[in-house]
Order: sequence, then C-alpha cells, then structure tokens
Amino acid sequence: MTYEIIPAGPFDTNCVMLWENPGEAWLVDPGGNAEALFNFMARRGIRPAGVVLTHGHCDHIGALDAVLEAYPVPVWLGGADAEWAFHALNSIPGFYPAPPSRPATLAAMPAELAMGGIQARVIPTPGHTPGSVCLYFPSAGLLLSGDTLFAGSVGRTDLPGGDTAALMESLRGLAGTLPAATLVIPGHGPTTTLREEMESNPHLDEALRNA
Repeated sequence: MTYEIIPAGPFDTNCVMLWENPGEAWLVDPGGNAEALFNFMARRGIRPAGVVLTHGHCDHIGALDAVLEAYPVPVWLGGADAEWAFHALNSIPGFYPAPPSRPATLAAMPAELAMGGIQARVIPTPGHTPGSVCLYFPSAGLLLSGDTLFAGSVGRTDLPGGDTAALMESLRGLAGTLPAATLVIPGHGPTTTLREEMESNPHLDEALRNA
C-alpha cells in the first residue's frame, strides 16, 4: 500500500491518499484545497474510488463539492456527524463560509471498509465530534487518527458536540487495542507513533491514568 499526505486548506488539514491500484485510491479528509488534490492526482495518475471522512468539521470536508463534481464516488462519514456536517452552522467565516452540500453518494460508515485492495478497521472515537472515527490499516500498521490524536496533543472538545470524557475513553481504547508501534497520521501536524504518544503526550497519559 502506498500513501501520501497532502496538507490542504487554510488549516493545513492532512488529506491522505492511499492506494494499491492508482485507479481505486482512497481519499481521506479532502481539506479545503481541491486544486492541490487535483494537481497531486494528475501528477501521480490517481483516481479516487471513494472519500472517507474522519469527522464532519468544515476544514476536513471543505473540498468535497469540487471533488465529487469531478469524481462522483461514495462518501463515508460517521452517522452522528452526518446529522450536522452539511448544515450552514458548520462554517468558519473568512475561511470556510459555507459547508459543502450533503452528497447524494453519502453512505453509512461500516465497521470495516474495503476498497481498491485496501482494508481498514473503522474505530469509532467520539469526543472531538460525536461521529469521529479513526481508520486503522492492520497490514501497514497505520492509523489515520483525524482530530482525535495529534503529535503531543489531542482534539479540542470545546466546540459544539465535543465531549472530553468521551475523548478520554476513545484515547484509552486506541492505546489499549492497537500495537504501540502503530504509525499515526493525525488530521493536522506531523506524524507520530502510538508508542511515542503513550510516552510523552500528557493528554494520553491523563486518559490512561484515569482509566
């Protein structure tokens, strides 16, 4: 499996593309810069077979309209986030003035997702948002953590739908079930490993101490 990170949009959201077959790639969290994604796909000869959203905040779904206009593929988003992600309040004035339209191809998020020869376990991780998920690719030892876990930090819970207790429980679940060597690609910022976060991330340490 090949994957690349394309930081996109005003908040440098880590859009990730993964593929075995470049004609059936995964597009995860298409940020807010469709042109950057299209340029990347043109250079690499890649086409998405589907779009997977780790959660519904506008900085992770901002380019969805443009992507689906070019590639009308299925879109997966946690059900609790699908209830509000496409409403007008999911916006940031000056950056994301309006959310994308609710996709006609929106599908319920399954427990396992397979596409283009790649399979991932979908791990519900509420806290940053009610419908946040992480994507774990066992064959690659890779976790796409969205805004649940960052290098040295965790997702904020002071936005509507945020829940600190739920986030702490989600963090405990990740640390308790995934191998420590798991490579983590967060929704923003640098990559890390689960072991590194268990050793140095104060928020994860708090979650584990209060188990």
